[in-house]
Amino acid sequence: MAQKRIGNFSIKFQNPPTILSTAAIAGTKEAEGRLGSYYDQTLRDERYGEDSWEKAESKMQKETLMTAVSKGGISLNDLDYIFAGDLLNQCAGSHYGMRETSRPFLGLYGACSTMAESMTLGAMIVDGGYADHAACITSSHFCGAEKQYRYPLEYGGQRPPTAQWTVTGSGCAILAASGEGPYITGVTVGRIVDMGITDANNMGAAMAPAAYDTINNHLADHNIAPDYYDLILTGDLAQIGSEIVRDMFHKDGIELAEHYADCGNMVFYQKEQDVHAGASGCGCSAVVFCAYIMDKLKKGELNKVLFVGTGALMNPGSLTQGESIPSIAHAVSIERSLA
Repeated sequence: MAQKRIGNFSIKFQNPPTILSTAAIAGTKEAEGRLGSYYDQTLRDERYGEDSWEKAESKMQKETLMTAVSKGGISLNDLDYIFAGDLLNQCAGSHYGMRETSRPFLGLYGACSTMAESMTLGAMIVDGGYADHAACITSSHFCGAEKQYRYPLEYGGQRPPTAQWTVTGSGCAILAASGEGPYITGVTVGRIVDMGITDANNMGAAMAPAAYDTINNHLADHNIAPDYYDLILTGDLAQIGSEIVRDMFHKDGIELAEHYADCGNMVFYQKEQDVHAGASGCGCSAVVFCAYIMDKLKKGELNKVLFVGTGALMNPGSLTQGESIPSIAHAVSIERSLA
């Protein structure tokens, strides 16, 4: 019997894992953005001293992992599992970044929901008694993502107002079976939602219904209202998608108000940095959570956060074949202390 299941979609942990440490590395454009002072490291150039953008992304993942391990006061050998993923084909950024760790590895693809997905699975495995420590890590790189999903940078294609800017960055969270918090008290696993949107330059609109669905399922499973949390944080819907989420809840008679924010609106100065609708990419929610949100949790400025990672589950081939964009969202409930 599944004793930890709550409702249809959620899990409440009996032994809530603690977030032992986090680390975030971000790119040059991100360093000039709203959260520049919160990152552990920022790049001097987009190649990070490597000879390709893809190698730079793998190096970011490796360095972010090692920084988080060091901040947690443990060694690499203390990690029982590594959960990692990215946007590159076959998750190559993670595979090459983690190949020298010699630790048990599970590669993930949840598109931009990968940070929340990795924390979901990492928390399950720690709460279940299968691990004392698990690393949850993801990344994205603007140049690599543009080359793969849209056009080579040299093409100079015009970006529509709905387009988002893929974050160059990596975030890592180390989960532990014991510690002083913050704690992951539960998770809500999302289901695939597809509203028929086919525009790859309007990811926020494609992913918003999945975020709405998962948040609704979480609140219903736990029989709580949005104001239970100091912050419900989605990522990365950006300006358009986050407005859709607010509107969907408004039609239900629920005002999210100051209890809601989106990572896609937090990384950059949107107008000044010309990022159109805002930020996106696996690295978007990863760097916002691992750098900024964790800082607020540790300082007591936030006590309860619902972290909802969102992802568009498509590939370049599916779009050229006329397919729509299926999306997903996973929610991670984080509390500064256990009552």
